Amino acid sequence: MSARRIVMFNQVSADGFFSDPDGGLDWVVSDPEIHARAVAGMPTTDTILFGRRTYEQFASFWPHALENMGAAGPHRSSKRDPAFVAMAEWLNATKKLVFSTSLRQPSWHNSEVLPALDAKEVAKLKQQPGKDLLIFGSGSVASQLSEHGLIDEYRFVVCPVLLGQGRTLLGDLSKRVSLKLLEAKAFATGNVMLTYGRG
Repeated sequence: MSARRIVMFNQVSADGFFSDPDGGLDWVVSDPEIHARAVAGMPTTDTILFGRRTYEQFASFWPHALENMGAAGPHRSSKRDPAFVAMAEWLNATKKLVFSTSLRQPSWHNSEVLPALDAKEVAKLKQQPGKDLLIFGSGSVASQLSEHGLIDEYRFVVCPVLLGQGRTLLGDLSKRVSLKLLEAKAFATGNVMLTYGRG
């Protein structure tokens, strides 16, 4: 049996930020093709890894995402997109691990809090039976796991937007990590998905 992989997925601006200075994501360019690809990949993943801030952002929206279907979804996407419904159902059902020293009682279904990010424990998690693990947002978690060579695949969606300032995704990374390009895919929206493996 092959080991589980950790895959990171994040949207970044063309000048390298993953949120504006206040943590906002209203600049992300919604893309139905990318949404459809995300849905197609759901069966390969059974666990999501979060830092506290990203977890709380997700937990404030997704448990109630299928209410008021006339409203806009994240990044001004349409809630009537079948991919949005599939994503909501999957996120709510899938196991979620949150690395946090301050979060005590997570309210989102199927969530577990881990008080510290221990690289050895994450490595053990990868050896357990199961499917891949996915990281959304969570720059601190992504940085720490990158430091220890535990992320197997990086998927960046580069949006055709310059923010000028904001938060960098891997700002906590203290050493250079070499990557190899697995795929570069341009979309009609101007988004480009870059998929890298470890070098």
